Amino acid sequence: MTEERKGYRLTKIYTRTGDKGTTRIAGGKELSKTAPRIEAIGTVDELNSWMGMLLHSLNKAGELSAEQYQQVFDIQHRLFDVGGELAMPGYQLIQMEHVKALEDLIDELNEPLPPLKNFTLPGGGESACHSHMVRTVSRRAERCVIRLKESGEDINTPLLIFLNRLSDVMYVLARHCARKNEGEVLWKASAVNESKP
Repeated sequence: MTEERKGYRLTKIYTRTGDKGTTRIAGGKELSKTAPRIEAIGTVDELNSWMGMLLHSLNKAGELSAEQYQQVFDIQHRLFDVGGELAMPGYQLIQMEHVKALEDLIDELNEPLPPLKNFTLPGGGESACHSHMVRTVSRRAERCVIRLKESGEDINTPLLIFLNRLSDVMYVLARHCARKNEGEVLWKASAVNESKP
């Protein structure tokens, strides 16, 4: 019995099919590796890698309850679904219930935080920094998906909303983690020189 028949997803790591700068998505459509859809898929993959770093640091630090950690862990799996949906035009894997789960986590983490009187900067500990990396890369992924949509491709609305809410989750999570470690890093405005020449 071949490995293909056993049901393994990957039987060969290199195929040489992308050596000329193209790749295929589900259904066999060939695209340039610089195509907007491939850019979006690649950015979501990068985002998921940062999620892995964040989960590693959260697991080490114990800054979340077991239930909260599981919620963040679930986000990583949904991000894989985001990539899958982008790779399979016409399919919908992300649902509004997934957006609602992010909103519930935002509310839970944000409730005990004091109101902000100034902007925060990335910092405050390892997990907080990783949260900010996920936040910023999720914003870039969102921009990639919007460009794909604006190019005329159909993008399911829940997927876009999910990426938008994800950056909000990560901002609140960064604040939560920073306050449990080194403290939030607040932006200090430059002194304004009011003297005139």
